[in-house]
Amino acid sequence: MSFYEDRVLPQLIEFACADETTRQQRAKVVPRATGDVLEIGFGSGLNLPFYDPREVRKVWALEPSEGMRRKARSRVDATQLEVEFLDLPGEKIPLEANSVDTVLVTYSLCTIGDAVAALHGMRRVLKPGGRLLYCEHGIAPDEQVRRWQRRLNPAWRRIAGGCNMDRDIPALLTTGGFRITADDRMYVPGIRILSYTYRGEARPVR
Repeated sequence: MSFYEDRVLPQLIEFACADETTRQQRAKVVPRATGDVLEIGFGSGLNLPFYDPREVRKVWALEPSEGMRRKARSRVDATQLEVEFLDLPGEKIPLEANSVDTVLVTYSLCTIGDAVAALHGMRRVLKPGGRLLYCEHGIAPDEQVRRWQRRLNPAWRRIAGGCNMDRDIPALLTTGGFRITADDRMYVPGIRILSYTYRGEARPVR
């Protein structure tokens, strides 16, 4: 891992993902998590304050970046939740099948190399009746914005830790074996090529 990936990039991601608009989106999704939770792309633990400790037994925190896990440590130490790190990529989930009640993924599907494989893994570990809660930025509905997303994405991906600004989130969820049961889409305040947001819930197709 390069110095940029280990030291610089975690700082940039923390700055970009901790703004008030993003906090508001997290606050609408994370409190709906229940039971044993697998959080994909735990990052620096920005979702921790939004979990309801009365509803959540444990959080499996999947985060492959040592730099991000290091930044998360103070938040993990401060929470009353039980948190256990899984330091593997999103495509590799070392949990038993049918072992978690909720999968939570916020602003992470954009960075996973093989997002469909990761979603198949999420479906595998969900219990019958389990849910995937998501909040992601992705491809915009307006063609002019889409053109800029596609034009700028190669350079953006290189500097932003593999983040893709033009992923079709509903299509990924469907291909990954999920049926979307709640679906909110909107531009949130911010740069339009990065601010079209998909927020909702999906159930595994068995």
